[in-house]
Amino acid sequence: MQFYDINVMWDDEARVWVAISEDIPLALESNSYDALVERVKFAAPEIIEENHGIADPVTLFFKSERAEKVAL
Repeated sequence: MQFYDINVMWDDEARVWVAISEDIPLALESNSYDALVERVKFAAPEIIEENHGIADPVTLFFKSERAEKVAL
């Protein structure tokens, strides 16, 4: 089974979650983390099949980070 890393980061300036991957040509964004994961789950298999010729099920690893400034 193939594995692909999806990096999800919060863009504080744009106020959206952004998903990118070094494994596949992917760049998506959404206001909601859960909605973004669903978008990636829909788009990634098609991208993988077109770019890598893989039609078997794959595993997506979602790695997320979010930084927040807080007052002291």
